Amino acid sequence: MGAPILAPVAASSRCAFHASPGMKIRPPQIPLVPGWHLELIHCLDDINYRPPKEIPSVGLMQVNPINFDACHELLTATEQIEWIALVDSNSKAHTPIMAEMLSSCFFDFHTIPADPQLLALTLGHAAGMANLRRQARSYVDGSLDKGQLGIFGDSPIIKELRNSLAKVARNSATVLIHGESGSGKELAAQAIHDSSQRYHAPFVTVNCGAIPTELVQSELFGHERGAFTGAHQRRTGHLERANGGTILLDEIGELSLEHQVSLLRVLEERAVTRVGGSESIALDVRVIAATHVDLAAAVEAKSFREDLYYRLNVLRLDIPPLRERGDDIIELANLFLERFQRLHKTPPRAFSPQSLGAMRRHQWPGNVRELRNRIERAVVMNNRIIITPEDLGLEIRNPLWRNVETLKEARAQGERAVILRTLANCSHNISAASRQLGISRVTLYRTMRRLGVRS
Repeated sequence: MGAPILAPVAASSRCAFHASPGMKIRPPQIPLVPGWHLELIHCLDDINYRPPKEIPSVGLMQVNPINFDACHELLTATEQIEWIALVDSNSKAHTPIMAEMLSSCFFDFHTIPADPQLLALTLGHAAGMANLRRQARSYVDGSLDKGQLGIFGDSPIIKELRNSLAKVARNSATVLIHGESGSGKELAAQAIHDSSQRYHAPFVTVNCGAIPTELVQSELFGHERGAFTGAHQRRTGHLERANGGTILLDEIGELSLEHQVSLLRVLEERAVTRVGGSESIALDVRVIAATHVDLAAAVEAKSFREDLYYRLNVLRLDIPPLRERGDDIIELANLFLERFQRLHKTPPRAFSPQSLGAMRRHQWPGNVRELRNRIERAVVMNNRIIITPEDLGLEIRNPLWRNVETLKEARAQGERAVILRTLANCSHNISAASRQLGISRVTLYRTMRRLGVRS
């Protein structure tokens, strides 16, 4: 193709390098990038034919007017890769059409000769963004992996949250996540870590509210053997275990004032000393704190230290409660339903129109966690194909509430129930199911995609 590519392979520090035919060495204008190993490849197929987990997440491409067409072809064929361009510092190379391509098709660009350190930083940022976008695509595809369900949805408020997550993931500043219990604070923290340069390092979660007061310092900072009664051996604390990665301090508002002082000292000094020890251990940890408590109000009430609050509240994310997410509730409900049907090996089910209305009206004080638990209970305890509000433990307060549902919604749920039952009867054979339903395979596939039914 004539377009050199430096493509770091996902989940590793190996780099695939594409060169012109016959080229066997790295061109001098492509610098050695710290932390990335160049791997010579000969054509695009060398990337595309790899297993999905080894497909490059980012790439580096040398762009000039001579190889413009080749670059454009490559960009079109690899939309899943975040590209960084290398361009000649000569201004004559910057044609209007090339400037348009650089601004619209590339994550960033560097002029040749590129600074290796800056290039390594850009590659790391691009890799984080590529990871986040792959997650976003999997939300749309209906993925049920843990860590994705809590931020699944297409409501404006969730789209805004995902955009904020992408921005926060690009740096290592401390993050404060606020949200109601069960709204997905831990999942948001996991998404930040997975999309950052620290994705390959540990992600440690600590529930500060679940640690007995007398054990907080030992759990967070670790202890030496003999530091106190029962300390029979050295213990590494959570902060030290997260070194190089990310630590989530969940329910940070539950820490006592005494322990807040100790934590602030560690965050300021970027070092920790184990209980009973004298050695100061340097820390390189990104801190994410989460709470359902209004910490600003807690500061006013003198139950939370103001200096620690400002130390944690560098970047803030607010996780919306489920009741504010509109039709995301229904999409999440269908995803949970399919997940638990597979987990518990039960026949396919569908929600009645009444259930959809009840779920929309419910205030969800337990948020996504409550939705998940109610649906799992309904799947396990109910033998009927249609799940009713009673199965979900939701009340029908208005006897005329059926009028709230639209004909379109009722028809969709009926179609979904029939397709799920037919697929189960046909052992999920699409051809057999389409024949039994009296429609073509293409029509069945389209209907399944429209209704969010997975084969």
